Amino acid sequence: MPLRVMFADMNAYFASVEQQECPQLRGRPVVIVPVLAESTGCIAVSREAKRLGIKGGTHVTVARQMCRDLRVVKARPQVYVAYHHRIRKAIETCLPIGARESIDEFWCPLSDLEREPEPAIALARQVKQAIKERVGQYITCSIGLAPNRFLGKVASDMQKPDGLTVITENDLPHKLHSLMLEDFPGIAKRMHARLQHHGIETAEQLCAASRKQLIKVWGGVVGEYWWHWLRGDQTHSPPTRRQTIGHSHVLPPWLRTNDGAKSILNKLIHRAALRLRKERYWARSMEIYIAYTYHEEGWRTDVPLGMCQDTLTMIQAMEAVWPFRPAMARPTQVAITLHGLIPDAYATLPLFPEERQRVQLARVMDAINERLGHNMVYVAGLASSKEEAPTRISFNQLPDEDDPDFEDAPTREIICGAGSPSRGTTSRTSRSPSSKGFAGRNPTAVWPD
Repeated sequence: MPLRVMFADMNAYFASVEQQECPQLRGRPVVIVPVLAESTGCIAVSREAKRLGIKGGTHVTVARQMCRDLRVVKARPQVYVAYHHRIRKAIETCLPIGARESIDEFWCPLSDLEREPEPAIALARQVKQAIKERVGQYITCSIGLAPNRFLGKVASDMQKPDGLTVITENDLPHKLHSLMLEDFPGIAKRMHARLQHHGIETAEQLCAASRKQLIKVWGGVVGEYWWHWLRGDQTHSPPTRRQTIGHSHVLPPWLRTNDGAKSILNKLIHRAALRLRKERYWARSMEIYIAYTYHEEGWRTDVPLGMCQDTLTMIQAMEAVWPFRPAMARPTQVAITLHGLIPDAYATLPLFPEERQRVQLARVMDAINERLGHNMVYVAGLASSKEEAPTRISFNQLPDEDDPDFEDAPTREIICGAGSPSRGTTSRTSRSPSSKGFAGRNPTAVWPD
């Protein structure tokens, strides 16, 4: 069984990009946050901060207790996407990319001449060197070489940072036995509990499980795929269809009011509806979630939409349930998720003229914004939140470079030393504004009926 896949996983990606961009951050513990607030969590952590025990998800207040010299940097999604494309081009100077797994992961098929360990290792080292030369010295990756993508990902996680691990046919399954179950991609807290329920508590037991056992654990064909992947077999991933579209946002301190939460919900609905139309889906229902201070469960409600694709109908559906929220509590996070997605080809168009007109209006607004510049025409309820809730990047999804909520001129914001933004030293570095968009024109607001 030859090596078929090279899997490259960038190390501490967001933090490494900031260190590459800003020499003052190099060699220092750095965390990336969505907003400069003490109550937020770290979305990325530099290798220096990881050595001190700081992990992704750690609250900034806790991270400061662990490291008084911590540098807290506000995320700049557009910069990270730009670096993603530079990395992709660097890798492609050595071999073609099969697909991007996420913003910081790539897998590449190996040719017939590269499938033995010696030439594959030489090629992996060329990739590492190309990234350093063409992107930057502080941008490193861990590479896994394996018979399939699944084991390539596992191998890339076995030696960090800047590692290179090979898993050959002769290494299976014993090379996997030392791993924890959570080290395998796709096994998180719930899946771990399910495996334990079926008597699988170690990686060795997982590798030894029969095909029938794994099908029972996963409840279907996915278990059979796992059985093949663990043995190095090359199989295609099971076909999937999008089930939901959603967005969430942790509210900064100045928006932790009922009016602030509502304005951001309007912004998230607008963004989700735009994606819905762009990907040619219709939604049957919308789930709204608000997290509150000292309320562990938060408030969640599901709103039926019929067959919906337009922003105005979704905003009005949110308005209808808004009075039923816990009005006296202090909101800290909001989220919306569109459920019951139906592709255009299978959707039944609205029957009533008013509903059809709203869909047509939404599509006309999309066309105007596409031609004249993003947010040239928008729903009036977004006026107070246009600059808030900018696009964030999840690690398993890469947004479009022309996303309307990307900043054209990202500003680096860093808090140095102990304390909150009001007590620490804040450094801001602005970049020259881009000419992107339609400068000089005033945006137009469209009021919902």
